[in-house]
Amino acid sequence: MVENVIGTLIDGGMLRQLAGPNELNLTRLALNMSAYVNGVAERHAETSRRLFPGYPVHAITNGVHAPTWTSRTFAELYDRHVPRWRHEPETIIRAECCLTDEQVWDAHRQSKAQLLAEVSGHGVRFDPARPILGFARRMTAYKRPDLLFADLERLRALARRWPFQLVLAGKAHPHDRPGMELIRALHEHLRTLQPDVPGVFLPNYDMRLAKILVAGADVWLNTPQPPLEASGTSGMKAALNGVPSLSVLDGWWVEGCIEGVTGWAIGDGEAHGFNEDATALYDKLEHAVLPAYYGERRAWIAIMKGAISKCGSLFSSHRMMRRYAVDAYLQ
Repeated sequence: MVENVIGTLIDGGMLRQLAGPNELNLTRLALNMSAYVNGVAERHAETSRRLFPGYPVHAITNGVHAPTWTSRTFAELYDRHVPRWRHEPETIIRAECCLTDEQVWDAHRQSKAQLLAEVSGHGVRFDPARPILGFARRMTAYKRPDLLFADLERLRALARRWPFQLVLAGKAHPHDRPGMELIRALHEHLRTLQPDVPGVFLPNYDMRLAKILVAGADVWLNTPQPPLEASGTSGMKAALNGVPSLSVLDGWWVEGCIEGVTGWAIGDGEAHGFNEDATALYDKLEHAVLPAYYGERRAWIAIMKGAISKCGSLFSSHRMMRRYAVDAYLQ
């Protein structure tokens, strides 16, 4: 088909040498025709080198635009204490020493109140004192939004000991039938868990709602199947707002996770079965995350500050674009 389209524009033998002898492999063609190749996280580059041995694949980890994804309350706080943060997000590293515990907690409390109001608008009442686990992203099978619901009885038992609330959101591609089925299943799980685990799936997921979620949740949940998550960025957005991640060690979180400092890891980053990963998730919730939230407030705020200073400062689009300019474009 390609030869019919391009005719004699490119020699067929050369095209087969560059793109594959039998079928045109666009990835291999791109690898052979590019002066610089990179993955969008260190783990992504490692996985790509295994898939395409012999090609030098570098890594430039993704980042997010800090002024866009920082809530109003935290933006005002940074404006006062780290005034260059909008153009130099790396200066947010100073948050750990420049911001008081009271300032961080008050900024988060106001962001959480906005999320509670959004939830209330859909007829659901949450308790402001209970932690909110947030999960919002494109709904597709490899991201495993159903991992949290693998064992509903254990989830109920967890909630009886350490009460928590769930906020979910996301959309599936119009042609992704399994993704749409996952959304239907999530609604059913939330109904089944009532009233033991208060939860809601917020409709019409967009940037407006995403900004409320990544700032208002208390813990950001991410459960992809390793090694299929190239990078992921929602946890980076959450970190800018002092929200620690509870995530599988894949994509960017391999670089961002400092256990108990910026958040927590689910499992060891290797590919395991669905049930084994679910058990690791429940264990981490039961023995680390929820006890930390209900423990000493100062210790929890230290984790929030760790997420801001060690993740929010590093995983920015400013840093990413500088890396592309220096490493890829100007070499």
